[in-house]
Amino acid sequence: MNLTGIVSVSGMPGLYKVVAQTKNGLIAESLVDGKRLPIFSNDKVSSLEDISIYGNSADIPLKDVLGMIKEKLGASGVPTSKEDPKVMRAAFASCVTDFADDRVYTSDIKKVFVWYALLDAKGLLDAEPEAVAEGKEENTTDKIPAKKAVAKQKDSVKAAAPKASTKGMAKTQTVRKTGG
Repeated sequence: MNLTGIVSVSGMPGLYKVVAQTKNGLIAESLVDGKRLPIFSNDKVSSLEDISIYGNSADIPLKDVLGMIKEKLGASGVPTSKEDPKVMRAAFASCVTDFADDRVYTSDIKKVFVWYALLDAKGLLDAEPEAVAEGKEENTTDKIPAKKAVAKQKDSVKAAAPKASTKGMAKTQTVRKTGG
């Protein structure tokens, strides 16, 4: 399971995959409909890798929670967002036994189940991190030499450009009045 580059944006429904970074924020692609949209630096963005659920002894990373849900319930047993909150909480408790019941809200549990269903529908829960990393390495190795070549070309252009000379510049002189 690889959650790299998948984010949740406060105030926007669903999950987004980060496609590019701009000077003012990010370009993200919706996992729901595939539309790309800008996410600005003043939007609150949370990476799924950084999210965790309160536990009784320690916080449980979302990746582990999703793995526990996959193990126990699979795709067919996951409650929908329209289910009764008590049913959702009971299903969550059957999967994640060490969560802090008094600190985890029903809305959080609902969000986890919605995210699980979305990630499962897109096949992102089955992807192994090594396979995804190998695919990225293959893509980046093709692009890196071209980037280095462009950088070297820019460096050679900078080196070939004449530097500004300071010989013709006027020096600041102090004018002194002589007595008289």
